[in-house]
Amino acid sequence: MNSSAPAAAPAPETLDLAAELRAAVGELVRSLRPDDALPQNQAGVLGLLVREEHPRTVAELADRQRVRHQSMARTVALMTEAGLVVLQPHPTDGRKQLVTATEAGRTALSEQRARRETRIATAIEARLTPEEQQTLREGVELLKRLR
Repeated sequence: MNSSAPAAAPAPETLDLAAELRAAVGELVRSLRPDDALPQNQAGVLGLLVREEHPRTVAELADRQRVRHQSMARTVALMTEAGLVVLQPHPTDGRKQLVTATEAGRTALSEQRARRETRIATAIEARLTPEEQQTLREGVELLKRLR
């Protein structure tokens, strides 16, 4: 098989499904945001730092979050003032600092995630039958395969 051949375009019904999935997931995520204590940009930075368990420079965070360095520097400054992250000298480059999540930052992120999960779980129990809950559980496994 020729690996350089272009992939066939998805079928129209698959594109429709993808659009419906994107919209549904987007609506669900947006419905959870009003209860968030952390601004979205700060939660994103904390999520990255906690998930990877590796300190990052402001430039690396900006690149990973796809924002300008100046915007990330402001976000990190606000997070530092709030005690969510701490800055440490870079071990090999004295011009740089590494950003690390503090215990308070980890706790804030964990609490926000728990609030979201509780809200979703409450909706699942209130709006879905046991059979629909099982279908959703199976759907989650399918979504994991799309990564």
